[in-house]
Amino acid sequence: MNAASAGARGADVRSDAWIQVEPLEAGGVDVTLRSKVDALYGRSIREQIARGCAALGVKHAKVTVEDQGACPFVLDARLEAAVRKLGVDPGDALLPEMLPANREPSLRERARRSRVYLPGSTPKFLLNAALHQPDGVILDLEDSVAPSEKLDARILVRNALRFLDWGDCERMVRINQRESGVDDLPFVVGHGAQLVLIPKVERPEEVIAVAEAAAELAPDDPPWLIPILESARGVLAAEAIASSHPTVVALTIGLEDYTADLGAERTAGGRESFWARSQVVAAARSAGVTPIDSVYSDVDDLEGLREAVREARSLGFEGKGCIHPRQIRVVHESFAASAGELDRAKRIVLAYDDALARGLGVVSLGSKMIDAPVVKRAQRLVETEVRLGRLAADWREHA
Repeated sequence: MNAASAGARGADVRSDAWIQVEPLEAGGVDVTLRSKVDALYGRSIREQIARGCAALGVKHAKVTVEDQGACPFVLDARLEAAVRKLGVDPGDALLPEMLPANREPSLRERARRSRVYLPGSTPKFLLNAALHQPDGVILDLEDSVAPSEKLDARILVRNALRFLDWGDCERMVRINQRESGVDDLPFVVGHGAQLVLIPKVERPEEVIAVAEAAAELAPDDPPWLIPILESARGVLAAEAIASSHPTVVALTIGLEDYTADLGAERTAGGRESFWARSQVVAAARSAGVTPIDSVYSDVDDLEGLREAVREARSLGFEGKGCIHPRQIRVVHESFAASAGELDRAKRIVLAYDDALARGLGVVSLGSKMIDAPVVKRAQRLVETEVRLGRLAADWREHA
């Protein structure tokens, strides 16, 4: 190739850069920079590009940089992607140093009420995602990334996972489908991804393939997995998929693709997907994993979202996808137990503890007998509130 480029350019681009690398026979590395902040940061940008070229083994090249406020980890990602497109495999030469907090694994049992999708090819959406405090951030390599930008996104996501402060958010990545998804794994596993979402799963073997490849890359700390069911075939195999591997922690459904597969129109009432969503909940509960609902696609209709979350909760879901940060607060509020619900759950749990201590086979609250499923539901609610920090772990001592 005569030249290769990576990144985005144009007047509407923010926090990104377009970098083109044109190999030369001689003359060293010549950097041409166009940037609104040239007067302030031009020298450091040129020096970074020169160091990057040296680390990547590029000795002679014309490098053109159109900068729109890109952070150093973005510049490195764009430069590495352009060099890789020239057919050079630079290894891990431009890996940013990983923040110590980004080495921490995630717990199997943790809150996953909200997860917000972020296009993995667009730096401006990644930089401050943790400020909105979702339970999880999904750095997406699949539907939100154009086919021509897949390599660019892989490298950018890898650098973002290592470099950015994600706070208390679970760091998730949605990989591509099947073989392409397995090829994504070296760029995310071992680089800070705590959980991998697998799209359009139809067979347990697809989950096992990802799990085994991830375990080879990080044998001591493989990521958790969430299969996404997006077809009739996938929903029919829900139970087998949910129980396919020990690293599966949740099961979710993608209703846009599912309804398209059925040939049905997705409606606000959701009649066309009621059975499938119920199937996902039943399969998840059977496998001992968390059922998580699909996204709500109308970002301006927050009251509609609130009602959708209430319905999802009534079906047994414990989480919902978000496609805009403004949806996060509504999702959290709508999944939260009311004061009355929590008080009743605590009393049921205490009554159950008392029955166990007294060797009784029957649990009663006042004059009313409490069935085992009601006790189980109360225990789950209390455990969730403790996990979210809204109820002290030693609440029994103060009851």
